[in-house]
Amino acid sequence: MTEDTGTEPRGAAFDRAAGYRLLEELQDERTREATLPALEAVAPGFADWIVTSLFGSTYQRGGLSLRDRQIANLAALAAMGGVEPQLAGHVTTGLRVGLTAEEITEVFVHLAPYIGVPRAVAGLRVAAPALAAAGTASHTTGGAA
Repeated sequence: MTEDTGTEPRGAAFDRAAGYRLLEELQDERTREATLPALEAVAPGFADWIVTSLFGSTYQRGGLSLRDRQIANLAALAAMGGVEPQLAGHVTTGLRVGLTAEEITEVFVHLAPYIGVPRAVAGLRVAAPALAAAGTASHTTGGAA
């Protein structure tokens, strides 16, 4: 039995409409159209679940700005490896929420001692063309280390 302290839980409710509004803010139409319909075709309802549970719930919680959430996303995806399309998308989203190309590059450099040089370099190799496609300048070339 849980004691009633009179406070509401910290978790956010699932808000489908808020999720789709936030997704429109974070991702451009081309990215949304390249992802959501393909997921829907393979696994009906899965794209809606992702948008609702992630963007309509987790992202709705307080405590972190969208900018901070993107830094965390970049770090997690780089550490995972093997998720290059998602990592490239989050580089672009990082720019949309106010990160600079230099800050995005520094996230990967900072991660090297934590996730390993090969994963950090792999992150930079994904980031470089995503930053170039967005028309941002970066001193990262994605060369081998």
